[in-house]
Amino acid sequence: MANILKRNKALSVNPLKASQPIGGSLATLGFNRAMPMLHGSQGCTAFAKVFFVRHFREPIPLQSTAMDQGSSVMGADENVREGIRSIAEKSQPALITILTTGLAETQGCDVQRNVREFRENHPEFADIAVVGVSTPDFTGSVETGYAATLTEIIRAVVPEAKTVGTYPGKRKHQVNVLVSYMLTPGDLEALRDIFEQFHLRPVFVPDISDSLDGCLTAEDFSPVTIGGTSLSEMATLGDAVATLVIGASLYKAAELLEEKTGVKTYTLDHLYGLKANDALITILVEVSGKDVPERIERQRAQLQDAMLDTHFMLGQLRIAIAADADLLDAFVDLLQEMGAEVVVAVTSCNVPLLAKIPLSSVKIGDLEDMELIGKAEKAQLVIGNSHAVDSAERLGVPILRAGFPLYDIIGGYQKTWIGYRGTRQTLFDLANLVINFTHEEIPVYRSIYAQKPASELSEPLGHASSCHASSCH
Repeated sequence: MANILKRNKALSVNPLKASQPIGGSLATLGFNRAMPMLHGSQGCTAFAKVFFVRHFREPIPLQSTAMDQGSSVMGADENVREGIRSIAEKSQPALITILTTGLAETQGCDVQRNVREFRENHPEFADIAVVGVSTPDFTGSVETGYAATLTEIIRAVVPEAKTVGTYPGKRKHQVNVLVSYMLTPGDLEALRDIFEQFHLRPVFVPDISDSLDGCLTAEDFSPVTIGGTSLSEMATLGDAVATLVIGASLYKAAELLEEKTGVKTYTLDHLYGLKANDALITILVEVSGKDVPERIERQRAQLQDAMLDTHFMLGQLRIAIAADADLLDAFVDLLQEMGAEVVVAVTSCNVPLLAKIPLSSVKIGDLEDMELIGKAEKAQLVIGNSHAVDSAERLGVPILRAGFPLYDIIGGYQKTWIGYRGTRQTLFDLANLVINFTHEEIPVYRSIYAQKPASELSEPLGHASSCHASSCH
């Protein structure tokens, strides 16, 4: 049980967290023909868009209610209603989410009421799902905003099983998979491959591997997302044989889904490391009724070999981690499996999962806290997003870039971390960082003779030979 160390300063010096509206937007972008709209100023939306474009290197559909000085004081209800109508008319999306910002929440907005008023005034758009979510950026993080938005989308678009005649197991090979924000498009592609080896069809909720995977499309431009989980698939979740939840932040969403559909739920905190992936395979064996494929057994043996190969570099390595709770918990479990010591654990906000992380303490803070504690604890490696690179440089240690955003490397969003293969590659990456930044380097030995110029070394030999020659005469 970790001791949670609260903030002890009035501001973030080097911010770690990304805001809740960014998390809500990320969840929305995993659905087909979707459009997130941030209820706030244009600057709020522009800031979020910069994060996404730099991370995914793709055009990102994102709209704003464009609150100004007048609407911030007098009320911005009209901005919300007109924003929804404008998007519905021009872009014809399947899903619109209205995500509040700190400005809108401080002003006292009620987006759920705005959605109801829009429905009353515009029945012609009844086929478009419109979901309002409270995601103020003065609290929470990208993780909590993502989870809250996914919960509200499930509440709005997944029908009650008893009203539509669905029942668990009707689709014998379908498995619902609620995926945490920490899973990359590469992770979801690898996870899909694992499910298909058990002859199961996963429905990812949401599915950014289909909408943010960096794939060129036939369309020159689309005002909404291309790819992702369709709303028609959301209507079939009650027919699945099981629901698998990856990430403790989504447990509330999973409870709501099970309540609406009656489909049995299996929960996993993450898929990093040998133990976590063994738990996944055990669940898939139970759900599918099939034996473990030989290919997966071989991948497990390859991971075990990689653990043997890298434990010399990773055992007792002192590591500092800065990440949101789901990702922090995943890395702690993986590193402790390898015998490494997590000497610094910093996260953005307090959530129930933190108390369960097997560390002496977890700090609620920013990257400055990670840097200061890391220096005091003699950390030898840092794990964090691209904002932590400067901190690692000042500490004089290598950094494994992980999390969101990753803007100083190409393809970071596509990297695979999960499964036996992803875990194996992560161990190789960590070990290579240690080798390239050897933390117990042996000083180079330089011979005392190598320090003298060649003339000094040859002169005594010359005198000796001349003396010898004279004696011969």
